[in-house]
Amino acid sequence: ADEVITLMVGRKVENLFSANKAEKGEVVLEVRGLNRSGQFHDINFSVRKGEIVGFSGLVGSGRSEVMRAVFGLEAHDSGEILVHGEARNIRSSADGIENGIAMVSEDRRTEGIIPIRSVRENVSLAFIDKLSRFGLVKKKEEIERADKMIQQLNVKTPSPKTEIRTLSGGNQQKAILGKWLLGNPDILILDEPTAGLDPKERVRFRNLLSDYAGDKIVILSTHIVSDIEAIADEVLLMKKGKFVLQGSVPELIKKAEGKVWELTVPQDEARKWEAKSTVANLRHEGGQVALRIISDTKPDGAAVPCEAALEDLYLYYFPTEQEGV
Repeated sequence: ADEVITLMVGRKVENLFSANKAEKGEVVLEVRGLNRSGQFHDINFSVRKGEIVGFSGLVGSGRSEVMRAVFGLEAHDSGEILVHGEARNIRSSADGIENGIAMVSEDRRTEGIIPIRSVRENVSLAFIDKLSRFGLVKKKEEIERADKMIQQLNVKTPSPKTEIRTLSGGNQQKAILGKWLLGNPDILILDEPTAGLDPKERVRFRNLLSDYAGDKIVILSTHIVSDIEAIADEVLLMKKGKFVLQGSVPELIKKAEGKVWELTVPQDEARKWEAKSTVANLRHEGGQVALRIISDTKPDGAAVPCEAALEDLYLYYFPTEQEGV
């Protein structure tokens, strides 16, 4: 991971997690009163240099739409977006890029890649202007930097010359990330970035983001709570187009204390509990089933309290699978 960061920002990183533990700096991005009819309402947040902020919520909560509005992929009706303390008129992705913002979209096939171009060409797109002089591209440097990024991100491809459309979704996602990392943006927004990655690649991905946030900011929008819990400094939970909770991971976990229980029941009763309760997890123990239940009150006389996790809080606020704004 150190080599990837050196490739991105031109310096070495001494410790894999030192960047994310460093003291946070000035406010780089501030959003004030952002609105879009039918999508999100009165969105306010700020992110400091060196911070990773995690947005979470169900499909339809409005979190992806907020990310797209900040980058300029979608319009907003009212509100302000400030970068380094100055209000910016961001109404297109070109505006976003000009203001040092990059976004890895969830919809990678239509917004993230040029399908008929090679993996190498797709990775080099965001920084190719920096390698041009008098209209001529420094081809050797382009190839070297793009190919090194492909290797470091472990993009599985027969060759850097292979058309990117032939790669799996997860490998396309890694190539898109490489494109934006080489562009070296101040503000990196990622919408469902670990979709399609195996557990090992997700850990590698999270470590990379943790390092990148050393002197930048990272906004991570995902429903995968473990990704947010692992690296986010601040977490914002959205429901029906509004923020319902905001705080650090420990602060939010504390809000779930007293709401998490374990109850062991016979196998034939387990389905009844699943139907009438929010069950976060279950495990079989011989002929019994141990249920992890989210509830304001003790669900049964035999239930015992459990230590809470961020996923428990997520399930407490979002017990259903989908919502509309």
